[in-house]
Formats: sequence, C-alpha cells, structure tokens
Amino acid sequence: MKTQSWLLKKQKAENKAISMSALKYLSGYPAPVLDQVSAAISAKTLGQFLLKKYPDTHDIKTNKTLYAYVMDMKNQNLRQSSPLSKVIYDDKLDVLHNALGLHSYVSRVQGSKLKAKNEMRIGSVFKTAPIEFLNMIVVHELAHLKEKDHNKAFYKLCTHMQPDYHQLEFDVRLYLTHLEIFGELY
Repeated sequence: MKTQSWLLKKQKAENKAISMSALKYLSGYPAPVLDQVSAAISAKTLGQFLLKKYPDTHDIKTNKTLYAYVMDMKNQNLRQSSPLSKVIYDDKLDVLHNALGLHSYVSRVQGSKLKAKNEMRIGSVFKTAPIEFLNMIVVHELAHLKEKDHNKAFYKLCTHMQPDYHQLEFDVRLYLTHLEIFGELY
C-alpha cells in the first residue's frame, strides 16, 4: 500500500516537472489553460487535438513560393509599407529561443547613397505546418514593417490582417510544445 502511494506521488511529481518545462511556450497563459494542456500532454491527446483542428499542411515549400505568398499578403494588407527585398525559410532560426520568424532592416552605404532593405526570415519548422500557422507567422512579421515593438498598435494591426490572430498564436504554441515533447506531427 505504501509503495503504491509513493509511486503514484513520484509519477505525479515527474509528470508535473515534465509538463512545466515543456510548457515554456505557454508561460504567460493562466493556470487553468496550462492545466488543460498538461492533461492533454499526459493523456497524449495534444497531437490528436491539433490534427483534428488542422488536418493538412500547406504546399509552400520553396523560398520562391514563400516570397510570392508573402508579397501577395503584403499587397493585400500593407500596400504603403516598406518593400521587402528578401523572404526565405531559415534553418538557422532557433525555435528554442522563440525566433519563429525574423524581420530585419539592413542599411548599406553604396557610393553617396544609403540603401535600406527589409528582409523576412521564417523558421523552416513552418515548411511542414498548416497554412494557418504560416499565415500567423507572416502576419506577425509583416506587422513589424509598421510597428517595431510588440505593443497595442502592433497586435491591433495583426488582428486587422488576421482576425483570429490570437487563437492562431496560441495554437502555434501548442504545436511547438507538441514538437518538443513528442516530435513531428505532420
């Protein structure tokens, strides 16, 4: 009897430790939400939930198609913003350090002129993700063309371009949690 009780306590402690370290992508969310995610992780149903909600991946696999996709989205939503000179999938972006996408502004002196270029890099983890997740990352990086900081105006712009932006951001965080714990989903 004591052995069973001890084993049960040990297993609960191990599950809690695993869950808390794995929930780093969800650290700002309230405890009830984290408890639901922890329960889905313990029951190994997180992947099923994501697959039911997002059953298919997109076919935007090359940098050329990604560029065309991003430019189309930019032209629909942010015509007056600065032009993008480069859009690529980047294998070097580190998901562990929360860099899913990167918008950089590069200035170069060419003769007597100052040339500025905007570049967008999307984490290659999104090559095999649902289109909704790619949309969310692209919208996030496009919003940085107008708003550099993550402030109210930034998120207002994100929700203007993608009305369900906040839900998609949460689902991307669930997807990253699944990738870290269980591995590939698609």
